[in-house]
Amino acid sequence: MITQIELSLPPYPRGFHLITQEIMNRIDIGSIEAGILHVFIKHTSASLTINENADSTVRTDFESHFNKTIPENAPYYQHTYEGPDDMPAHLKASTLGSSVTIPVTNGRLNLGTWQGIYLGEHRDYGGSRKLMVTTYS
Repeated sequence: MITQIELSLPPYPRGFHLITQEIMNRIDIGSIEAGILHVFIKHTSASLTINENADSTVRTDFESHFNKTIPENAPYYQHTYEGPDDMPAHLKASTLGSSVTIPVTNGRLNLGTWQGIYLGEHRDYGGSRKLMVTTYS
């Protein structure tokens, strides 16, 4: 069985944000004994990834690292008319990806102890973000 729902996330400030619980509050996987949850973000300047959910400094370090690795105002950027944060946001989103896939076991996400779903908001004012969430059971 396949179910699918589009979720709208509220605007987040630039950075990395743990959104696992926000997704789980809006879907029901309790009846899935063995399956898959797939989450896809419908934007080109934000990303999804899975990483540590316990220490918030990991998310701060992610933001610092990506800002240094993919800087604003690089002299070779041609796509600049949407602001200095836009082209780096596209590069960061492509580097991290637009989806995550997680096993579901006995009605729960089968994540590691310290894993959670991150939203990478790469724009200064990205606005609301839409996710397509699909469950397979």
